[in-house]
Amino acid sequence: MKLVIAIVNYDDAGAVVQSLSKSGFSSTRLSTTGGFLLAGNVTLLIGVKDHQVQDVIDLIRECSHSRKQMVPAFTEMSYGFMPVMPVEVTVGGATVFVVDVERFERL
Repeated sequence: MKLVIAIVNYDDAGAVVQSLSKSGFSSTRLSTTGGFLLAGNVTLLIGVKDHQVQDVIDLIRECSHSRKQMVPAFTEMSYGFMPVMPVEVTVGGATVFVVDVERFERL
């Protein structure tokens, strides 16, 4: 058995969860924040059999798309942070970890 941990952009999370559910996969959704932009993410925990890992990753890939977004940039001045011209960054997509599960019990 494997545990798939998928960190997905908040904007893509609904589509990912819906796609997983339609395909018969259960997931636990955790709201998380982090990364370069300190933007909202969703971390999904998905327990699957070994042979189902690639199916889950394919579903996540189909629903998680990278895109460009303009974000405000800041520069540090001696008296605080000063906004400067916005910069374009890539957001979206997913980061996926697959770990072995030594034991699983449904109580």
